[in-house]
Amino acid sequence: GLTDAWERAERDPAVRVIVLTSADCGVFCAGMDLKQAAEIRAHEGVDLISKARDPMQNNMRSMTKPIVAAMTGSLMAGGMMLTLNCDLRVGLRGARAGITEVKVGRGSPWAVPLLWMLPQPVLMEMVLTGETMPIERLLDCGFINYLEETPDQVRGRALQLAQTIVEGAPLSVKAAKASILAAMDLGCAEGLVKAKELHTKAYASQDAIEGPRAFAEKRKPVWQG
Repeated sequence: GLTDAWERAERDPAVRVIVLTSADCGVFCAGMDLKQAAEIRAHEGVDLISKARDPMQNNMRSMTKPIVAAMTGSLMAGGMMLTLNCDLRVGLRGARAGITEVKVGRGSPWAVPLLWMLPQPVLMEMVLTGETMPIERLLDCGFINYLEETPDQVRGRALQLAQTIVEGAPLSVKAAKASILAAMDLGCAEGLVKAKELHTKAYASQDAIEGPRAFAEKRKPVWQG
């Protein structure tokens, strides 16, 4: 279902930003259903992830639209996977987070991008011990943008961030996200070259004229995108 949602959102020109959230059950996402995984292995002889079209949710990393995680509870395993694939993160105070796969004989290859988001010792502790930690620790490491006191406040902050993004020039937002992700893959020198290339369309657009004009005229810009 999520894979279908990402594809629909990417195709829809009316979608400018996405907020990923959850029910108010105390957990944002705990990953796969291990009981179901055991049953499928016993009856069909295959791993549960073979049933999914995009089990690691790699489509999220190719989305051109920003994704804001509104994490209304704790997150572990697949919950951490979904969270790291988002661009901005709002969490709930008192929640816990972890990469728990080693405790159940699973794997976390999807965690590799976290090496560019968290200090290496913290990430190593997470993948080797499988223990959860207070989400406040991830805030201190800079992985979480904001923590809020209630689920409604989490979603409210996420929507506020989304609205601020929507107010920006669409081509500039698209190029900004693509540039940061490209630099993660390419490194600084090559990343700068790629970033200039990605911003070419934005600089050549009518929005590059409208933005300064609107500023000078003290009005909100009308973006063409």
